[in-house]
Amino acid sequence: MAQRINPAELDLTEQLVALNRVSKTVKGGRVARFAALMVVGDKNGHVGVGLGKAAEVPEAIRKGIEDAKKNMITVSLKGTTIPHEVIGEFGAGRVLLKPAALGTGIIAGGKVRAVLEAAGISNIRAKCLRSNNPTNVVKATMEGLKALRSAEEVAKTRDIPVEQVKG
Repeated sequence: MAQRINPAELDLTEQLVALNRVSKTVKGGRVARFAALMVVGDKNGHVGVGLGKAAEVPEAIRKGIEDAKKNMITVSLKGTTIPHEVIGEFGAGRVLLKPAALGTGIIAGGKVRAVLEAAGISNIRAKCLRSNNPTNVVKATMEGLKALRSAEEVAKTRDIPVEQVKG
């Protein structure tokens, strides 16, 4: 397993991706709560996603940020883009991530864009293929970013020189 990232050492940016008003029906009526989906990242290859739930919005956001800091990953980057094409899946959410040439920018929907910007990827094309549920789309994006491997990492696991890895 990869080593744990210490969020205290990083200069993190926080972004609210989705805020959902949810309610639970109890004996006395409905109890409203808020669920906040948060993304944190240092714009340099580290990104995390978290979900916070509370009775008030600011508290839900704070909890979401704490959760996101606990679930941080390191993303393999190739300059300003990703090393290869990948499809991330989570639940019914499926996200296609494709590397793009310098100057392309981030071509992605709002929820995927938030994760990619926080990770520091500035040239990429992305497409949501199935669900557009914010939670599933964001988590599918994270799964895709987790699955990325640079040529150096592949060469190391296969015990061959980097030149032998096609790319």
